[in-house]
Amino acid sequence: MTNKESPKENSQNAKAYYRNLTRNMIATMVTVSFAPMIVVIVFLLYQFHLSYFEKTYAHLQELVQKHKQNIDTFLDEKLANIQFLVQSSSLERLTDRSILQAKLRYLQEQYGDVFVDLGVVDETGKQLAYAGPYELQDVGYFEASWFKAAIAKDFYISDVFMGFRGTPHFIITVRWQRQDKTYILRTTIDFQYFNTLVENLRVGRTGYAFILNSEGRFQTRPVFEKALWEKTYDYFIRRMDASDRLVEVIELPDESGTTHIYAIAGLKNGDWLMIFKQEKFDAFSDIYRMFQFAGIIFLVGAAGIGLMAFLLTKRMVRRIMSADKEKARLNQQMIETGKLASVGELAAGIAHEINNPVAIMVEEAGWIEDLLQEEEFAQSENLEEFRRALRQIATQGRRCKEITHKLLSFARKTDATVKDVQINDLITEIVDLSAQMARYNKVIIATELQPGLPYVCLAPSEMQQVMLNLINNAIDAMDKTGGTINISTKISKLEENHIVITVEDDGPGIPEANLNRIFDPFFTTKAVGKGTGLGLSICYGIIEKMGGKIDVTSTVNQGTRFRIWIPIQAAGKDSSEKK
Repeated sequence: MTNKESPKENSQNAKAYYRNLTRNMIATMVTVSFAPMIVVIVFLLYQFHLSYFEKTYAHLQELVQKHKQNIDTFLDEKLANIQFLVQSSSLERLTDRSILQAKLRYLQEQYGDVFVDLGVVDETGKQLAYAGPYELQDVGYFEASWFKAAIAKDFYISDVFMGFRGTPHFIITVRWQRQDKTYILRTTIDFQYFNTLVENLRVGRTGYAFILNSEGRFQTRPVFEKALWEKTYDYFIRRMDASDRLVEVIELPDESGTTHIYAIAGLKNGDWLMIFKQEKFDAFSDIYRMFQFAGIIFLVGAAGIGLMAFLLTKRMVRRIMSADKEKARLNQQMIETGKLASVGELAAGIAHEINNPVAIMVEEAGWIEDLLQEEEFAQSENLEEFRRALRQIATQGRRCKEITHKLLSFARKTDATVKDVQINDLITEIVDLSAQMARYNKVIIATELQPGLPYVCLAPSEMQQVMLNLINNAIDAMDKTGGTINISTKISKLEENHIVITVEDDGPGIPEANLNRIFDPFFTTKAVGKGTGLGLSICYGIIEKMGGKIDVTSTVNQGTRFRIWIPIQAAGKDSSEKK
C-alpha cells in the first residue's frame, strides 16, 4: 500500500487548486474594485436623494403658497369691490333695479364675467332688488344657511352650493345698516372662473389641486378626485386651523396603498383648505429615472469590472500555471541531470575498473605470444591459430582501452584549463564518440577537415561540450528519419586569423520565427522533459568567452547550418611541430 498519488489524482488536484485560485483572485479583485465604488455611490445617491426631496418639498410649498395668495387676493378684491359699492351708493340707488343693473355692467366691464349678479336683501331675507341673468326678484332667503351666516357678519364668503339656480356657485356679501334696518348686498362669483384659478395648479402627470370646506365637501371641481378616503379626510379636518398661514407638506397612503404627497394651505381665514395632491412616484419620477440610469451604469460598470477581473485572472492564472509547469520541468531536469551525473560517475568508475583487467589481459596475451616462441611450441599444429587468437585479443583489448579512455576523458570532471589544441583532433575524437548514437538514428557524420590548421588556445573540455551539443541537436532534429551531418574546418576568409567550424545537417530546419531565440536561455522546441533550453545558450557563452562567435542559418525542410569562428592565438606552434 502506498501514499503516493496517481498522475490522474495529481492532475485533478492541480485543476482544483487553479480553480480555487481563480475564484479567490476574481473575488478579491471584484471586492477591491466594488467596495469603494459602492460606498461612494450609496453616499452620493443618499445625499442627492435628501437634497432633491428637500428641494421638491420646498418647491411645492412655494407653489401652493403662491396660489393660496392669489386665491385669497382674488376673494379679498371681490369683497372690496362690493364694499365700495355699499360705501359709494345710497340705499335708494342700490334698490333701484336699473341702477343696480348698471353697477353690475360696470363690474363686468372692469373685471370680466367674474361677477354673475348683484342683489340687495333686507333683514327678513327678501331680495329687494336683483340684477343678473336669473329671475330672482323678490326671492326669499330667510331659510337659506348663507343668509343666516351673512346677516350676522359684516362681510361673508359662502361655501359652494346649488341654490335656486341649480348650478354650483358661491356668494360674497356685505352687511350695512340704514335707519335702524340691516341690509345685505350680495354678489355671485362665477364658479368656472374661480375653479380655473385652482385647476391651473398642475404639476407632472398626477399633480393637481382642489379646495375643501370644513365639512370635507369640494369647493372646486377636482380633476380626478371623486371622494376622499375617510382617514385622509379626518386628517385634513384636523389641520384646518394649523394650515391657515403655513403650507404643510405631508405624505399619506390611500386605501390602495399608493403614497401621495399633499401640500395643504388654508383659505378664507381657515374655512377652506386648498390641497395639492400628487403621487409620490410621479413627484420624484426624475430622481427615480436618475436612479435607474445610475443603476444601469453601475450594472454595465460591474459587468465590465467582472469581465476584466475574469480575463485578467485567467491570464494571470495561466501564467502561474505556465510558471509552475516550467518550475516542475526544471526540477525534473535537475533530477535528470543529477541522474546523468550519477550515471556519468558510475560509467567513469566502471570504465576505470574495466580498464585494469583489459590491460592485464593484453599483457598476458603478449606473454603467451612470447611463450609460443619457445622450441616446444614451435612444432605445434595450432601455432598459427594461437598467434591469430592472440593478435585478436591484443587488438580488441587495445580497442576496449581506447573506448574506456575516451569515456573517462569525457565523463570525468573536467576543468577549464586553457591549452593549445589541434581542433581537427578534437573534432575527430567527438565524432568517434558520437558514431554509435548516429548509427542508431540512421545518421551519417561526414567530416571535411582542412589539414595543417594551426593550434588554437582554448579549454578542450568546453570545446568538446560545444561540438557534442551541436551534433546531438542535429541527430535529435532528424528524429530517426536519417540524414547526414557534415562537419568541416578551414581558415576563415571573412574573419582574419580565425578558424571556422561548420556543422551542417539536412534535417527539418528551424522556423524563421525561432531563429532569433535559439540562443536564449531555456528556449527549446523539444518536448517537455527532452530539453532544457540551455545547451545552445551555454555554447554561445563558451564561444563568446573564447573571443569567437557563432551564428546559425536555417531553411525549413532543407536543413540547418551552424558556423563557429575561433580566433587563432599566437601560440607559436603549428601542426608540423606537434608531430
